[in-house]
Amino acid sequence: MKKYIGAAIGNCVHVGGAVNFLRLAEEEGHSAEFLGAAVSIDNLIDYILEKNPDVVSIGFRLTPDSVIPLLNELEKKIYDHKLENIEWIFGGTKPVAEFAKEYKFFSKIFDGTEDLDEVIGYLRGKKLKDLVIDESQDIIERIRSRYPYPVIRHHFGLPSLEETYEGIKKIAEAGILDVISIGPDQNTQENFFSPEKMNHDLDGAGGVPLRKVEDFEKLYRSAQRGNYPLLRSYSGTADIFKTAELLQTTIKNAWCAVPLCWYNVLDGRGERSLVTSISEGQELMRWHAQRNIPIEVNEGHHWSLRDAHDTIGVVMAYLAAYNAKKMGVKNYISQYMFNVPACIHHRMDLAKMLAKVELIESLEDENFKVFRQVRAGLASLSTDLDVAKGQLAASTYLAMTLNPHIVHVVGFSEADHAAKPEDVIESCKIVRGVIRSTLYGRVDMKNDTVVQARKNQLIKEVKYLLNTIKSLYNKSEDPWSDPVVIADMIKKGIIDAPHLRGNKNAKGTLETRIVDGKCMAYSKKLGRVVSEEERLSELLDL
Repeated sequence: MKKYIGAAIGNCVHVGGAVNFLRLAEEEGHSAEFLGAAVSIDNLIDYILEKNPDVVSIGFRLTPDSVIPLLNELEKKIYDHKLENIEWIFGGTKPVAEFAKEYKFFSKIFDGTEDLDEVIGYLRGKKLKDLVIDESQDIIERIRSRYPYPVIRHHFGLPSLEETYEGIKKIAEAGILDVISIGPDQNTQENFFSPEKMNHDLDGAGGVPLRKVEDFEKLYRSAQRGNYPLLRSYSGTADIFKTAELLQTTIKNAWCAVPLCWYNVLDGRGERSLVTSISEGQELMRWHAQRNIPIEVNEGHHWSLRDAHDTIGVVMAYLAAYNAKKMGVKNYISQYMFNVPACIHHRMDLAKMLAKVELIESLEDENFKVFRQVRAGLASLSTDLDVAKGQLAASTYLAMTLNPHIVHVVGFSEADHAAKPEDVIESCKIVRGVIRSTLYGRVDMKNDTVVQARKNQLIKEVKYLLNTIKSLYNKSEDPWSDPVVIADMIKKGIIDAPHLRGNKNAKGTLETRIVDGKCMAYSKKLGRVVSEEERLSELLDL
């Protein structure tokens, strides 16, 4: 740990930046002392000689020409008193910082364009490029190197290969995010290893058309610049183990997203049966666990996106984490999609996420660590792009309540068009602005009494449903991870969603309503919303 001192020099009285920097230094475990505003060079040197600090941070935010005589005087006295071994830092406006760059005794110059993650990284003695090289693009190390500042992720994939490659280069050079999630088109996800099955009229539908191993390799090379963002990609919906190997050997897949109940006949994104896809999904989790690759199981929000009531959304989020742990996953990335359904109230949304966090993190032990990833709901963004920007900021503000390790940025443009590089960069800047404003000292919305009451009610309902599953399927050794049981629960409607109506692989009879901003199960027979006990009694004649 180091001893820091800071001061605004000359006649500069602007001390906010210096004070905030020293506060961050203290939070990182260093000692820090602020000398005040308008400190003369002589007084600064006298104090340095008395206290012998490791780092001196000086600030100046007046006109650029005014700083030159001050820095000339400081430079002379540094050499006169043999203070070259001290680490000197400068902070000021961008024009002033340009003058400061001419003085070689400064080891670091901040001009106000830096974000908090860069400042935190500096205080921890880490440079991002060195971190990436040293840690072989390890997402967990990248998270730990900067927390509480979250890692930033964004989806990217255009219908043109070349535009995607050039876009990745532009995004990487902007240094604005940490993880680019590649979005392949559906032909890639389903038929990369059986190209004869592709319908080429659909090339580029939903993402980038990757057809050769070399296409993936070029994605990786495109990202080797700027802040060296990690890459990851959607999993395949067929030949999933071949796809996993492909992603690992080409783009060094930062982590794998594995569905538990999807990418099959249930959502039409594959031809696998429910039992087969659940079994294969579990084995895919195990495959990555054996290679110490983190896993994300996107499950809870898939049900909420299909208007399942909040209880089912929380149950499936918990079962996703439960299955990952059972398959030996050590590092689990738990995604919390806010604003789903889009009309859910912020209080009720936060309560639902807090219920998920509490239940999922109850599974943690020395062999199973959970990392929180938050994001806005895609369907919640307006087609009016200016409105969508506000919605993205509002969602991020709410999501920061969870103290996330990763923020999955949803491009504000997505309701209108697939995000272009400029949209990705602007969306990430919007989110970074929210993070900068909320990382320290924000209102703790978790303590809202309405939020806590709803969270506790949800946990009670969730436990009732989980215990009912165990009771109904007591012949199974572990019904919560039994593919046959999970498929049967969906077939019988114990786990269900209104959007599955007419799907022969599901019950599809669940009715839900938004009441007081929360998504509730509804009984047409009773003409009102119902508790989980009432819903299951009516469904199963219990």
